[in-house]
Amino acid sequence: MDLPQQRALLALALHAAFADGDKDDRERDAIRRIADSLGQASGAPELASIYQDVLLGRLPMAEAAAALTEPGPRRLAYEMAVGVCDADGVQTPAEQAFLRALKAALQLGGADTAEVEREAEALAALPLAPAAPTSAPAVAPQGLPKRPEAEIDATILRYAILNGALELLPQSWASVTIIPLQMKLVYRIGQDWGHELDRGHVKEFLAAAGVGLSSQYLEQFGRKLIGGLLGKVGGGLGRSLGGAATGVAFSFASTYALGQLAKRYYAGGRQMNTAVLQQTFQSLLGPARQLQSQYLPQIEQQARTIDAGKIMDMVRGA
Repeated sequence: MDLPQQRALLALALHAAFADGDKDDRERDAIRRIADSLGQASGAPELASIYQDVLLGRLPMAEAAAALTEPGPRRLAYEMAVGVCDADGVQTPAEQAFLRALKAALQLGGADTAEVEREAEALAALPLAPAAPTSAPAVAPQGLPKRPEAEIDATILRYAILNGALELLPQSWASVTIIPLQMKLVYRIGQDWGHELDRGHVKEFLAAAGVGLSSQYLEQFGRKLIGGLLGKVGGGLGRSLGGAATGVAFSFASTYALGQLAKRYYAGGRQMNTAVLQQTFQSLLGPARQLQSQYLPQIEQQARTIDAGKIMDMVRGA
């Protein structure tokens, strides 16, 4: 995929991120930082300038869509936009209107987008609760978790390895499942300490920790696009492991750090304020990135054995 196509795809991703008109300053700052960091990659388009062009209206959605003249990139652009819009929950009316306009601009019909839209709706409605109800008491006795902490740590590591593996898959929709898995992990850890959470509580926890959902998916998509991983088939995984190392470290480390942060937060009775949550999360990211190299063989093996056609089933059963 050449630079003009990359530029158009990333511009449409930014349009999708801003489609609801409700991004606060933290999310806008996160998106800007992502544009700056991705733009430093070798051979990448100048994302900082794309960010400014989109934000200031110099690169309209229709103009970016018109730059994609082939069916494959057009479908990928729509798929990516749906992922960005759905990253932080069910689509708002503004996001729905944007996606309708984008579909028309990309000249896509219902048959081109039906599967993507079905998967998006399924993910947005996916319950956080595990499939099998637990018989444990609603409140953990004497402030102790319902499960041994070693078992909780093993769960955190399993989710981190799984999300690192999803980063290596060539399907862009593999990245969409990383955020629901992180939310399910936080939900499970909250339950371990007797806290019954809904999706809104988990989203607030992630936001307080400084993890923007739309910006996180945008970064995952951008790394895959610039690294040339999107669309690879067959032996593409083996050829792309080196180039995808940064993305793997990002998804593994963010998942592992979120799990450890959730342990501290819910074990302490949810007493951390936003500043402490963000500071603690940042302090956990460094050790998590170092740990990633230790588990890279397991991450690569997981990526080779995941059935991409059953990712949704895998997320439901996580």
